[in-house]
Amino acid sequence: MKKVLSAIAIVAMLSLAASVSQAQDAANGEKIFKAKCAACHGANAEGKPALKSPSIKGKNADEITKALSTSPKHAGVKNLTPDEVKDLAAYLATLK
Repeated sequence: MKKVLSAIAIVAMLSLAASVSQAQDAANGEKIFKAKCAACHGANAEGKPALKSPSIKGKNADEITKALSTSPKHAGVKNLTPDEVKDLAAYLATLK
């Protein structure tokens, strides 16, 4: 019985740690978004039709990486690290 309770406690702690990590990723992603993306894509990533900037709510890391590497509009943000792109994606996922 003690082993079962210990296993449950370990799983709960790991789940909590993952949850905190994701929240930190999203918080860092929000900072990146506000500094590098919001001017063109809107404060809530809803897009700005006048600038021909699409909504980027819910975009994943692969979609962001592709957009950054293929669009000349993104020259100023091509220097994002893979971890920063993941953090940005974590934040954008919260905006669905």
